[in-house]
Amino acid sequence: MKRCTWAKAKNPLYVAYHDKEWGVPVYDDRLLFEMLCLEGAQAGLSWWTILQKRENYRDAFDQFEAEKIVMYTDEKLQSLLENKGIVRNRMKIQSVVTNAKTFLKIQREYGSFSSYIWSFVDNKPIINNWETEKEVPTSNEISDRMSKKLKKDGFKFVGSTICYSFMQAVGMVNDHTIECFCHPAFHKDVR
Repeated sequence: MKRCTWAKAKNPLYVAYHDKEWGVPVYDDRLLFEMLCLEGAQAGLSWWTILQKRENYRDAFDQFEAEKIVMYTDEKLQSLLENKGIVRNRMKIQSVVTNAKTFLKIQREYGSFSSYIWSFVDNKPIINNWETEKEVPTSNEISDRMSKKLKKDGFKFVGSTICYSFMQAVGMVNDHTIECFCHPAFHKDVR
């Protein structure tokens, strides 16, 4: 079974992420919020670092329930700064609280965060046909536009590269290479 080169011969956790999550469309608001926060935590680090800590993040941030996060006290924020299971960066931790407030505002305004975020790709995944991993961009015009809008609306740690990585993670963009068994063309050829 062929995979994208970044997932070959890696830890089983990484392979499972590639095979079952990366590029798979996500419409659940809570999971979209979680992935946006985790992608922001990744800034300046590797996804592998964050993926290994994902369960710790879920425990530390109340399963990314925005309604709970907006109620965090200074004591809770201090305990997060002392939590060795997550990246202990004050700005990144504070951004989760800020993003939770903005996320709830967006839900009220748009009916759901999913409706808001998927509108950037006209509500359907973009399927790319890259032959090699080197062709896959780290940002594009859509992630640039998304980044500007998210920042304008109040989100933090949402630069264009983070937005593009988020789009890949939640299946708004499918960047599996064409030889990868996770690319949609593979499934069409098999049927």
